[in-house]
Amino acid sequence: MKKQLLTMAATAGFLITPFNGEASANESKYIVQSGDTLWEISRSNNLSVEELKKWNNISGTTIYKGQAMTLLAPHSHNAAAGKSNSGTVSYTVKSGDTLWGIARTHGLSVSALKSLNGISSDTIYPGQKLKVKGSAQSAAPSAPVSTGSYTIQRGDTLSAIASRHNLSVSQLKAMNNLSSDMIYAGQTLKVSGTASSKPAESQVAGQTTSKVNELITEAKKYIGSPYEWAGSTPAGFDCSGYLNYVYSKVGISIPRTVASIWSATKHVAAPRVGDLVFFETYKSGPSHAGIYLGNYKFIHAGSSRGVEISDMNNSYWKPRYLGAKTTF
Repeated sequence: MKKQLLTMAATAGFLITPFNGEASANESKYIVQSGDTLWEISRSNNLSVEELKKWNNISGTTIYKGQAMTLLAPHSHNAAAGKSNSGTVSYTVKSGDTLWGIARTHGLSVSALKSLNGISSDTIYPGQKLKVKGSAQSAAPSAPVSTGSYTIQRGDTLSAIASRHNLSVSQLKAMNNLSSDMIYAGQTLKVSGTASSKPAESQVAGQTTSKVNELITEAKKYIGSPYEWAGSTPAGFDCSGYLNYVYSKVGISIPRTVASIWSATKHVAAPRVGDLVFFETYKSGPSHAGIYLGNYKFIHAGSSRGVEISDMNNSYWKPRYLGAKTTF
């Protein structure tokens, strides 16, 4: 009898499987659990991976524990892309977007997308509006014309700002007396004129102190957050995930791994409050880092107790100290 029932179910095309996730295909949201993958979530909710990525504006494959994901398509295409009466459809670029990803999502080739928007390079920036349907544009930079100065937004890069204002990165850095590629949200850059003379030390000191204070305040908010390998949210941090998260909250972009942060930042002889301090722990070279608080104390995501304040002079950290670097 059991064999007959199984045969009938198979003939009817039914497959009964258990599902322990927090959402079903009838629900609109799913909260990512530890160990989830895009493939598993899409399979459990009768979706394709591409649908899940498109509806949640995910360009890669990285998701994190606690992330809320929509399981329903937008009610209309116009909710994600503006549509005019002329039949032109536009898309607003988000942080992390690429021309290839936007073109693929809207059924275009990269060359067709560039032709629609009169773009000659592959550089795009958050907030930029791109046509994804309509007639080709002869020559239309969608970027704004230089108006003398520009206030940096979260997600901006020197390359994108320079391209937007018809400058090279070296010209933009010379105009603003920048010695590195580090910039932060709220910073004002000159985007036209001649190279800048060195700003008054008091002005620089005031701007830096304000940003450092903001950084330290933000860093201390997460004391007690647990350690999690590859974690990058308050639900669980590893050391570089914690640094990346805190710095991004105050508008400063740094790389994701300790080694790449070490390479991207400027060496200083002795740490100042707000600088990064690096240590050699489980492997050769910089493998752990934290934010210097002064008086030989630093805040970091430790593997034993999570986010905490430690003493650089204790018997564990002192012999492992490699040096200090700064983003300021």
